[in-house]
Amino acid sequence: MASKSNQICAGISSDAVAAKTGKGWDEWLATLDRAGASAWPHKQIATYLHDQCGCPDWWTQMITVGYEQARGLRVKHQVADGFSASASKTVAVPIAALYTAWRNPMTRAKWLPDSSTITIRKATANRSMRITWSDGTNVDVGFFTKGASKSQVAVEQRKLKSLREVARVKSYWSKALSGLNELLEGIASKAKSSGVMATKRKTSR
Repeated sequence: MASKSNQICAGISSDAVAAKTGKGWDEWLATLDRAGASAWPHKQIATYLHDQCGCPDWWTQMITVGYEQARGLRVKHQVADGFSASASKTVAVPIAALYTAWRNPMTRAKWLPDSSTITIRKATANRSMRITWSDGTNVDVGFFTKGASKSQVAVEQRKLKSLREVARVKSYWSKALSGLNELLEGIASKAKSSGVMATKRKTSR
């Protein structure tokens, strides 16, 4: 069920959570409150979400952190293994094109400065990606459809050591995702122009 409001917790919108888990933030927060989760440690909340609520593995951690932040159990950006920084970008291209821009090394190198030094541990086409960064931190990437020709990528980098690191990483991803957006929308624009020109040539014969 979709959320009544597009609340944002742990850097992820309620709409995105609802699309992947069937519940928005307001519903998940209420579910955990009823269970008494505000008195539980992080691991117990995550286990409850996974075992009792059927929440997918990646989203179990996201919802746990979002709940802890929403209820004041953690300072902003603090997670179980340190601090995390998140960022997202909506791009006017289909989700397959957005995913490929991450998965294909040659394309990725055009917008991501550290492309050659990262390790992709797990990837599910058009859905998610788990990456080990060159400094040992973890990066979780989620891909979401926003329409036939629009999609969104959400990034969370974890195991950061301080709030200062959070600020640096957020700035890094803001610039990188802007570069990704510029690259993909530029490619899409050229493809559209080529299609128009081809159509004109056919009709002029």
